Amino acid sequence: MSLVRVKEKFQVTLPASFREQVGVAVGDMLEAKVRGHRITLTPKRFIDEEIAQALQDFKHGRFIGPFRSAKAAIRALRRAAR
Repeated sequence: MSLVRVKEKFQVTLPASFREQVGVAVGDMLEAKVRGHRITLTPKRFIDEEIAQALQDFKHGRFIGPFRSAKAAIRALRRAAR
């Protein structure tokens, strides 16, 4: 457990070990929730990172398709899921 001080303008500094453990960097977004008397901060990723990951997968050949029809795509996805 670490203690952090609430500064002027209600700012707090996350300990480096916490930031490294969850992979938070400058500019990242955190979702803040209040539950009872607790505040939880959860790192949030946006669609841009999902798109970047999909592009990396595509570049490395981790995809299936193209398909001639939607039925063909669904069949291939079901086969891949097995």
